Amino acid sequence: MTDNNIKIVCQNKKARHDYFIEETMEAGIALMGTEVKALRESRASLLDAYAWVERNEVYLYNCHISPYTPATQFNHDPMRKRKLLLHRKEINRLIGASQEKGCSLIPLKIYFKGGIAKVELSIAKGKKQHDKRETIKKRDADREIRKAMKGDLK
Repeated sequence: MTDNNIKIVCQNKKARHDYFIEETMEAGIALMGTEVKALRESRASLLDAYAWVERNEVYLYNCHISPYTPATQFNHDPMRKRKLLLHRKEINRLIGASQEKGCSLIPLKIYFKGGIAKVELSIAKGKKQHDKRETIKKRDADREIRKAMKGDLK
């Protein structure tokens, strides 16, 4: 997504290391006013966040959005569960994927698109330790190839 009106708030960089990303989709988030203000200041973390389907609705868990300091008594709980806004067809697809063995719903990033907060949600399968090592080896080999090609061009 390289649109000029997208401002990335936070990313879950560890997700691509720990999971095979099979499919991604965009979802809106139901937020309180102080949460939106804190997100505009990039005060959020997706480190251990995940999504879960509950009673035909999708919720985001363990997403930490820091309290907005100017708001005193009307502040939000930083770790509360947040409802994700999706179409019924997308929710049904997520229900099927979450019931499949080994699949998880992992948020990859939170961003503002045209002033509206969005989450990039992925259907992912966990990697084993040997898969992680293979990914690192492949990435290092690709880096060496690019380095060698850059040296040949000079």
